[in-house]
Amino acid sequence: MKKSLALWLLLFVAMIGYSQVKSPEQFLGYKIGARYTPHFNVVNYFREVAATASNMVKLEAYGRTNEGRPLLLAYVALPENLSRLEQIRLNNLRLAGFTKDKMAPDEKGPAIVWLSYNVHGNETSSSEAAMLTLYELVNPANAKTKEWLKNTVVIIDPCINPDGRDRYVNWFNSMVGVTPNPQPFTREHSEPWPGGRSNHYYFDLNRDWAWQTQVESQQRLAIYNQWLPQIHVDYHEQGYNEPYYFAPAAEPFHEVITPWQREFQVMIGKNNARYFDENGWLFFTKERFDLFYPSYGDTYPIYRGAIGMTYEQGGHSRGGAAVINEDDDTLTLWDRLYHHFTTGMATIEVSSQNAGRLVQEFKKYYDKARTTPPGEFKAYVVKADAGDKLTRLKRLLDRNGIEWSYVNAAGFSGLNYFTGKTEGFKTVYGDIVINANQPNANLVDVLFERTSRLSDSATYDITAWSLPFVYGLTTYGLNAYVSTTVEDIAVRPSSHEAAKLAYAVRWNGINSARFLSELLKKKVKVRFAEEPFTANGRQFERGTLLIARTSNVALGNALHAIVAAAADSTGVGLFAVSSGFVDKGFDLGSGKVHMLHAPKVTLVAGDGVSSLGMGEIWHFFDKELGYPVNIVWSDEVNGNVLKQTDVLILPDGNYRFLGEKAMNDNLKEWVSNGGKLIALENAVAQLSRGEWGIKQKEDKKDEKKDDKKDDYSMLKRYENRERDFIPGFNPGSIFKVELDNSHPLAFGYDSFYYTLKQDDNIYEFFKDGSWNVGVIKKDNQVAGFVGARLKEKLKDGVLFGVQDYGRGTVVYLADNPLFRSFWENGKLLFCNAVFLVGQ
Repeated sequence: MKKSLALWLLLFVAMIGYSQVKSPEQFLGYKIGARYTPHFNVVNYFREVAATASNMVKLEAYGRTNEGRPLLLAYVALPENLSRLEQIRLNNLRLAGFTKDKMAPDEKGPAIVWLSYNVHGNETSSSEAAMLTLYELVNPANAKTKEWLKNTVVIIDPCINPDGRDRYVNWFNSMVGVTPNPQPFTREHSEPWPGGRSNHYYFDLNRDWAWQTQVESQQRLAIYNQWLPQIHVDYHEQGYNEPYYFAPAAEPFHEVITPWQREFQVMIGKNNARYFDENGWLFFTKERFDLFYPSYGDTYPIYRGAIGMTYEQGGHSRGGAAVINEDDDTLTLWDRLYHHFTTGMATIEVSSQNAGRLVQEFKKYYDKARTTPPGEFKAYVVKADAGDKLTRLKRLLDRNGIEWSYVNAAGFSGLNYFTGKTEGFKTVYGDIVINANQPNANLVDVLFERTSRLSDSATYDITAWSLPFVYGLTTYGLNAYVSTTVEDIAVRPSSHEAAKLAYAVRWNGINSARFLSELLKKKVKVRFAEEPFTANGRQFERGTLLIARTSNVALGNALHAIVAAAADSTGVGLFAVSSGFVDKGFDLGSGKVHMLHAPKVTLVAGDGVSSLGMGEIWHFFDKELGYPVNIVWSDEVNGNVLKQTDVLILPDGNYRFLGEKAMNDNLKEWVSNGGKLIALENAVAQLSRGEWGIKQKEDKKDEKKDDKKDDYSMLKRYENRERDFIPGFNPGSIFKVELDNSHPLAFGYDSFYYTLKQDDNIYEFFKDGSWNVGVIKKDNQVAGFVGARLKEKLKDGVLFGVQDYGRGTVVYLADNPLFRSFWENGKLLFCNAVFLVGQ
C-alpha cells in the first residue's frame, strides 16, 4: 500500500510539471505553421520546455555557428531514464566496443532515436515540426508517446543550420504580406543569391558529415559519436510539386549496408505509410535518394551502425508559407510541418516496438566489424609526407573515431594505390597503419575503397572519394594485420636559429602557404626558388620560400621574431641559410629566384556564380589561409575594381559580363597589362567560348554518322527516359593527371595529381605561349563511375593550364581543387595559382 501511494505521489508531482508545459502556439502567440519562426524563438521554445519539463527534457548546447547562433540538442526520456542518461550513453558505446572499461554492455537498454532538423536552411518546415514533436513527447495528454519512451531515448537537434535558416526566414518575413501569396511566380517564392540552403560560408552541411570541414559539423559530430544512436533521421524538403519521400531508399546501396539495415528501413517505411494512407497523403519510396556517398546525414550514420534515413517533404524555398502546386492544390507550411511531425512520431513508435532487436543488431554490427571486417584489405599503411597532408589525414581519422597507430620500421608487401601493383616497401619514422579489425571497420572500408562497387549507376552524388587519392598520400593495402605498432612518436621541440643571410621554408603543403600568408600580412618580403637547390647540406625543391635579410632591413632584428613566430604557428620547418653561394643549383641571387609580391585578391560572387564554388574559395582564404580577399558582386566588376586587383578569381558559374564584348575586352586589357585571372570549372568553359585562347575538346563520337534508313538507335522507350542520359553521365570520378611540376602551378607536387572530375569538360592542348601543366591521357580513370560515351572524350586533353597573356596570366582550373574543402591534395595547387604563377 505504501509503495503504491509513493508511486501515485511521484506521478502526481510529475503531472504538475507536465501541466506547465506550453504548446508551441501558447508560447509563440500564433498557431504553428501560420508563419516562420526565427531561430532565436525556436531556441527559446526548447529552453521553455526544458525548464518546465525538466524531469523529461535535458537541453545541451553543443556549439555555435560562424555567426554566433547556438546549436542545441534536446534529450527526451521518461524520468527514470533521464536521471541515468550518462549511464545509457556509456552503455551504448560499450555495445559498439568504444569504451576502454571491461564492463559488459546491457543489451536490454533503450534504443536511441536521433532526429536532425533543418540541415538545409531554406528547407524550413522541419524546425517548426521539431517544436511540435518536442511538445507531444512531453504532453501529458499524449499517452502514446509515454508508452514509446519506455523503450527509447529521443535526441532532437532542432536546427543543424541556424545561419542558413535565418538567412531564409528573415528574407521571407520581409517579403510576405499579411496573407501569404500562393502564386509561385510572386517574389516571396524566389529567394535571392546565395539562398538559405547553405551555412555562413555557403557549404552544404548535408555533404559534410564525414569530412567535417565546417564548424557546425565538427561540433555536432563530436557529440553524435559520443552517442552513436540506433536510428537517425535527417529532415529535408524537395520541390513543392513532389509528394513526401521516406525510406526505404533507392539503389545503389553501398555493399557494407547490412540486411538488417535494409530490413528495418522497410519496416519504418511501412509504418510511415500506414499513417499517410489513413490521412490520404501521397508519398513515394525507393526512388532518387540512394545510400552510397558516405558524407550524407543518412549514409554516415549507416556506416556508424545506425538505421540512417532521409525524409523529404515537398516545399523547399519556393514553397513560401503557401504555394499552388501543379495539381492546383495549395500546399501550406502547416501541411509540410505536420507531415514531418507525423513521420517523426511514426519512427519513434516503430523504434520503440522493436527496441530490443535494434539494440541487439547494433551490437552485432560492431562485433562483426571487429572480428570479420569487410573490404579488400586487412590493413592500410599510409606513408608520411614531407609536408602536412598526413597530419590532416590523422585529424580526419580522429574526428571519425577511426583507430590508427604509428608503425615501426619494417618490411612489408602490399598493393600500392597509385600504381595498382603489389610491391615490397619499408616503413619509416612517421608512417601510420590503420588496421581494419576495429569498431569502425565499415567506415574504414568505405573511405579507403579503391573502386566504387555500384549496384546502380544512377546515383545522387559523387562516386569516388578514396582518401589516398584525396590527400595524395602513398598508401598500401595489406592482406594481413600489422602488429608492429608504437603508441606515439617523439615530438621534436622547435628551435629556430637566427639566419645570417636568409631563411628557407619548403613549399610542400597548406602550412607553407599559411606561413607565407602570415609573412605577407606583416609586410615581410619573400622570394621563391624556381629550381631545386642544395644549401647547408640540405635539399630544397622548387617553390621553396626564401626570406632574405637584405630585402627586410627595415625590420631589423624583429625579422627573426616574426619569421620564427609564423613558423611556430603554422608548423613549418624553418632553416637558416648562411651563404648565397649554394652547394648545388642556382645561387640565391640568381634570376631563378623570384620576388613574391603580396597580391590584392578579388573574388566574384552573386548572380550567375555558384554559391557553393564561391563559398569554398571564401572559406579557404578566411579559415585556412588567413589571407585577405575582396569579395565583389558579379554585376559590379568594372574598371575601378580591376585597378585595385592583382588576382581576379572566377568561381564556377556563368558570367554575364563575359558575354558582353565591352567588358570582356576590358578584362582582356587588364590581364594584358599585368593582371592574373583564375577561372574554375564552368568559368573556364565560358572563357573557351570567348576567344581567350583555350578551346574545348570536341567529342569525335558526336560527328555526324551515316544517315541510314534502318538505323533505329534514336528510338527510345519512354520508361527509360531517366536512364538514357547515363552513358554521358559523370557524377564524380577520380582521374590521374600528369603534371609538369617544373611549372609554378605544380610546385610541391610529384609528376602526378588525382582530380575529382564531375563533368565532361576537357580542353585541347595549348600551343606556343601557354603551358599544359595538368593533362589526362588515355586510360587514366582510377575510381568512380563515368558513362561509357564520356570515356572516349575524357583523354588526351588539358585540365590545368596557364596562358601567358601580354604581361599578365590566365590560370585555367577546369576541375575544382577545393571541392567541398575535403579534396585536400588540391589546396596547394590553388595556392600556387594565387601566389606563385606569374611572379
